[in-house]
Amino acid sequence: MLLIYNDPMQQPNYGTPEFDQMMSDFYAVNEQMKADGVLCEGEGLKGIETATTLRIKSEKVETMDGPFAETREHLGGYYVVDVADLDAALKYAALIPSAKFGTIEVRPLMDYNPAG
Repeated sequence: MLLIYNDPMQQPNYGTPEFDQMMSDFYAVNEQMKADGVLCEGEGLKGIETATTLRIKSEKVETMDGPFAETREHLGGYYVVDVADLDAALKYAALIPSAKFGTIEVRPLMDYNPAG
């Protein structure tokens, strides 16, 4: 999984030519991953102000608005790719436009349903 983190203060502003270029670049990455047959899914996430965090403490469900951690960089989206190894995942992570002003975390998914 390629997790896309960025500081909203560092990304291009909506409605600017830089924003339009970034979105065009995202489209190009999506098309390349599709053409290469590695894209399983991917999506952007709404802003952290729309998040709700849930935990259970002393057998009681607690919810709060917003993310649990206060950080400068926010999880803004993700891609799930099916690739052979970390090197291949890093190749695709480097294509994500927001890597220029944010961070892409590459993390393997757990397989709880192995074939066979």
